[in-house]
Amino acid sequence: MQKQPAVIAVLGAGSWGTALALQLDRSGSRSILWDRDTENILQIRATRRNERYLPGIEIPVSIGIETDARAAVRAADHVLLVTPSHAFGAVIAEIREVLTPAQGVAWGCKGFEPGSGRLLHEVARELLPDTALAIVTGPSFAKEVAANLPTAVTVAGSDDDFTHTMACALHGGRFRAYTSGDMIGAELGGAVKNVMAVATGICDGMKLGDNARAALVTRGLAEMMRLGVVMNAKPETLMGLAGAGDLMLTCTGDLSRNRRLGLALGMGKTVEEAVAEIGQVVEGVNSAVEVQRLAREYKISMPISKQVNGIIHHGWDPVEGVARLLAREQKPEYG
Repeated sequence: MQKQPAVIAVLGAGSWGTALALQLDRSGSRSILWDRDTENILQIRATRRNERYLPGIEIPVSIGIETDARAAVRAADHVLLVTPSHAFGAVIAEIREVLTPAQGVAWGCKGFEPGSGRLLHEVARELLPDTALAIVTGPSFAKEVAANLPTAVTVAGSDDDFTHTMACALHGGRFRAYTSGDMIGAELGGAVKNVMAVATGICDGMKLGDNARAALVTRGLAEMMRLGVVMNAKPETLMGLAGAGDLMLTCTGDLSRNRRLGLALGMGKTVEEAVAEIGQVVEGVNSAVEVQRLAREYKISMPISKQVNGIIHHGWDPVEGVARLLAREQKPEYG
């Protein structure tokens, strides 16, 4: 089926937002890029580069650059939010008055609403009760997408037509976009894997070996699946691109901010030192809190997540955290 070109307002000109705008442009759609940081977006307009987040990547003149979020939304068929998860609700509140019934809202953020543990589609549904929604997620480093390296993602949505439209807008060339109707699973996988990537980074920072890394990734997937069951996520979603795929990438790829945070903690640096060195939002910091909130709410065991939360937010020693995991009682792998 031949897709019709769409105009997408990409709200958030960090590395991932810029990379998605580039992919939309490659696939034949038109993107309009906006960012809350006016200085950054003006620099992008002047230089056709986003040197702060994606140095060395040319931004074609066919991509619009806009300093007014509402103007970008008015000029677009649909909206793609690519902000940190803590800013998600605020940006929706800023644009909702200018959204039309025909416009859908998608996002490429991976995380929870701070303080509540709500998944982002719950936040969006409260603010936009009649709007078609979708999430773009999966194993995808922004730098590689910007460089046009092969990538596959999942677009999971509440409305089949809008989900298909967003997938078609992105799908093309070396970028594959699959569709799904399981927003809970897609969002849960993208958020929980951030915590597991911190754990794996700690393990590698402590030089505990490949066996330990493999064990952490596998048992991390078990924790993700356990939470998914009680939250009504589909198992196949968590075993697919949005779950296991994203988990593998983020736990093993050194472009991952969450893994880099863990590496620094495993080598003895403080959370503050590590985040300052990374210089961008590390979603696993907030996600660690919210995953533990959900584990308590649903009364399920998530020991790796518990240790990561303790190390990040309560000053626990990573060496002692690993020792606590190893000291747990013997039990069946499944059950």
